[in-house]
Amino acid sequence: MPAFRRLAPSLAAACLACSALPSFAAGQVEVAWIEPDHFADAGRSVIDRERTMSALGDHLKRWARLLPDGQTLKLEVLDLNLAGEIEPYGWHQVRVLRGRADWPQMKLRYTLQNQGNTLKAGDADLADMHYRLGDRTSELAFEKRMLDQWFKKTIASN
Repeated sequence: MPAFRRLAPSLAAACLACSALPSFAAGQVEVAWIEPDHFADAGRSVIDRERTMSALGDHLKRWARLLPDGQTLKLEVLDLNLAGEIEPYGWHQVRVLRGRADWPQMKLRYTLQNQGNTLKAGDADLADMHYRLGDRTSELAFEKRMLDQWFKKTIASN
């Protein structure tokens, strides 16, 4: 008897068992970037700005799994100033982090809704003056940590 025929009943039973498990619903996160051409500092070029918005947008959308089913967090990013400052370095430019007045900053407007009813809404001016105390383990780590701290304090604390 071929191996597949011996495994077929077990495979079918496993598939049925998995389909009977409860699915874990999550909320939704919607992100809008308002006039990103006017942001204080989202990168050196249009390509950098798009890469920054994509990376931060993906990070923000991961919060959906932390929201209860039926909740939607709508975010409008009004301004962004990345950690560090762009400085010339030979023929290139590099982002230098000095720990002075170059901390990450972001302005956003938010609305948290549950099935169309507004639970929370407001504007937020985020800044992390102590950004260099954290680990830089990934792209935009300082900005992501600043956003996560705001989310835990303002949204997830309900």
